[in-house]
Amino acid sequence: MDYLTVEGRKRISNRLFYLALVIELVLMIVEKSELYFSFESYVFRLTFMLTLLAVFINHHEKKEWVIIACILLFTFICYKITGRNELLRYATFVMAARDINLGKTMKFVFYTCLSGFSLIAILSILGIVGRVYVIQDYGRGNVNELRYVLGFGHPNALWGCVYALILMWLWIYGSKAKLWMYAVLLAIICGMYQLTTSRTAFLIGIATFILALIVRYVPLISGKKIFYILTGIVTPFMCVAFSTWGAIVSPVPRYEFHYPHYKQIEAIDELLNNRIHDLYRGNEKHAGSIGTWKLFSDRMSEEYFDMGWVRLIYWYGIIPAALICILLIVFIYVCYKRRDLWSVLLLLSMSIYTVIEATFVSVYIGRNLMLPIMGVYLCSFSERMINKNVSKD
Repeated sequence: MDYLTVEGRKRISNRLFYLALVIELVLMIVEKSELYFSFESYVFRLTFMLTLLAVFINHHEKKEWVIIACILLFTFICYKITGRNELLRYATFVMAARDINLGKTMKFVFYTCLSGFSLIAILSILGIVGRVYVIQDYGRGNVNELRYVLGFGHPNALWGCVYALILMWLWIYGSKAKLWMYAVLLAIICGMYQLTTSRTAFLIGIATFILALIVRYVPLISGKKIFYILTGIVTPFMCVAFSTWGAIVSPVPRYEFHYPHYKQIEAIDELLNNRIHDLYRGNEKHAGSIGTWKLFSDRMSEEYFDMGWVRLIYWYGIIPAALICILLIVFIYVCYKRRDLWSVLLLLSMSIYTVIEATFVSVYIGRNLMLPIMGVYLCSFSERMINKNVSKD
């Protein structure tokens, strides 16, 4: 029967993946709004079972099954130690994405998010659900500061959603976009800064815009190894190094003028709206400071703080975070082999953004737009390496 063939199993696997993807995207969009949904854990179990079934139904060579078993075993051990199941869910999601049509999938994710986020903004403007703006102290000493949120609850959440849309648009259309389209993109970035006043996020947006222009209009650089090497140095090494430094100096008492480089620490922390000090002072456990880091995290370490790379290490542990960094290096190498500088641009921008914001370090799979790309690229790379070794044997 057709569904017993390799192609038939692949189609069934892809349908299961797309069903899980739709559910995760809808859940993420609801979470971004000010609506409350209390059955998230059950939905996570459902999408995990769908992607796990997709992996098992699909055809794999014997060596691929060994790799799959090792990944599932390691992430399951992480789950049993930390009580957090995200690595297990993310792993099955990525492996289930092996044979999808990546271009169509990314367009589907883009337009689904664009529709969902637009609906959130429209409902808030109409006064149906969510606030249009919030007046509070955002860490700059002004208790009456007004920033627009357009139904997303916080200006940084609003910017994060627009930022994700910008990155997806660049990946899908950036290589063929006209100059006037980039002008519109620049206007959107500047307009979002006027609404949210997120300074650091704005700078990352501008830097991403400039790099995208270079990649678009100097296409020859896509084949230059140096750009992939530089990205590999910045992502994740420099991002992790800076985050580690922040975790080390976070316990430094305020106004400790005799501490070495105190003025520099304060200047950087002020630029980041006290994110460094909050690693130590933001909660009773001092979550995020270097003293709380372990090889594997404590069970259910749920404390939240903004610095994403620190959260990655604190939530899951040093060993899982190190393996994720290695995986990112492999991904950059695969992008070099494919001469795909656009995916590298997205990874670079997201990595720098994750230094200050933990948007992409989340229980919500739908937030991480890189997962389908990584699934296709890494799984195809693994398959080629296995087939290459088999042919040698």
